[in-house]
Amino acid sequence: MLFVFIFASCEDFDEMNTNPDLAISVTPDMLATTLILDITRDELATTKGFMRPFMLDKYIVWGEFIDANEQLNGLGRTNFSDYLMITNAKKMVTYAEEMGDPELINSYTALSHFIRAWIFFNLTLEVGDIPYNDAVLAENSGIIKPEYDTQKSVIEGVLNELKEANKLFAQGENFKGDPIYNGDVKKWQRAVNSFRLNVLIQLSNKENDTELNIANRFKQIFQNEPQLNDNSDNFALKYSDATGERYPFSKPNPFSIYPIISSKLIDSLKTLKDYRLFYYASPSPVRIDEGIEATSFDAYVGIDPALSFSDAGEIVGTNDYSMINERYFLSSGEPIALISYTQLNFNIAEAALRGWISGDPETFYNLGIESALNFVATNTPDDELYHHAMKITPAYVENYLSSEPVKLRSSFDDKLSQILTQKYISTFLQIPRSAFYDHRRTGYPVLPFDPATNMNNPSDKFPVRWMYPQVELDYNTDNAKEAIDRQYDGIDDNNGIMWLLK
Repeated sequence: MLFVFIFASCEDFDEMNTNPDLAISVTPDMLATTLILDITRDELATTKGFMRPFMLDKYIVWGEFIDANEQLNGLGRTNFSDYLMITNAKKMVTYAEEMGDPELINSYTALSHFIRAWIFFNLTLEVGDIPYNDAVLAENSGIIKPEYDTQKSVIEGVLNELKEANKLFAQGENFKGDPIYNGDVKKWQRAVNSFRLNVLIQLSNKENDTELNIANRFKQIFQNEPQLNDNSDNFALKYSDATGERYPFSKPNPFSIYPIISSKLIDSLKTLKDYRLFYYASPSPVRIDEGIEATSFDAYVGIDPALSFSDAGEIVGTNDYSMINERYFLSSGEPIALISYTQLNFNIAEAALRGWISGDPETFYNLGIESALNFVATNTPDDELYHHAMKITPAYVENYLSSEPVKLRSSFDDKLSQILTQKYISTFLQIPRSAFYDHRRTGYPVLPFDPATNMNNPSDKFPVRWMYPQVELDYNTDNAKEAIDRQYDGIDDNNGIMWLLK
């Protein structure tokens, strides 16, 4: 069972710290590095695994047409392996306390709260109720079969831990072992608070819950706490040619021939006359052979991600489609953000639209678009192979923002659709599952869907959750069953409506 393995991992770290025959002694900065890379580099995976969440988000059609269930909404079961990180986060604080520096203890404790909040939030987004208060207590309390907390109580815990992380980073000092911000506690504060706002926007269906008081919480953080200032503040992993630091889809890569750009993304970009098309995609070889220039929107052709594998395969046989841009094969490809300044601005725009804060939604909507365009331009080598001579310049950005298809319209639904469509475009190969979760809670962005090919059961519905890990059903049976009974009337499938969606 998972929690037995967690207990074993605790013993392993203790042995590393006390066994004189081992060459190293565990320090908090070592665990900080491990934990931060666990939720960035290791969570993103490489090659085909890297593309899986983006198939679910309807950016990518996988040209291999096997083992690509996410493309057709096949979710299956999740796993709880990330609980291992929570044990390591606890150890990190213990080792920091042994050093005796109060400000350093604050910093590593703040990082521990952030790691815990990150893990618990992402797990509860997947399944609903999860172990929280009893999680990873095997070492000290002997609890290897933890009870499940309600999703609401997990969310309350996540928000409290992030609030504490913000406070402790403010009282801390710069620390070692951080591959993202080099231990800069001010940048960590900004990332934590931006993540807090993202947690709250994901609770939009609960804005009338008086206990959570989501709108007021959002307003207080927005008005009083530091947030990301620009793209340089992104919580993002950067890549290079060094071993172990290469972009997840860089060559050599046996799967590089398979990722095709979806018609959903390409058609969205064409409608808006958006130059990111030329940075995201490569032109169709057929259209180039026909004499269409790579500078023309008409040279780019997507494949409907809702097509059956056989029908999509017939299109692939014609060679008339667009692959991902060659720049995504570079070892030092663009940084991959998990919390971004662009995401922050679109979240604030949505909050303003909902009336949670004062201000014009279009102000933050435009900031989101501008930062997204600048991110792409800044992180692309100035080579026609990568932008096809359709460069994103300050003049283009200004004209784009003032164009009729981009300017916010009048109705609430139209504005929400536009905000989340721009957010969708901005998170291409960034912030995995962002589009799926936004679509799940709002219906936007509108994602392609065909009951004839949908792998969910019943086939006329999008799936809305992952099922619980089989190991939990087998070894933590009573607690898992109780959670399934109280949430989903005893049915653990991909269609149960979790608390935050009701």
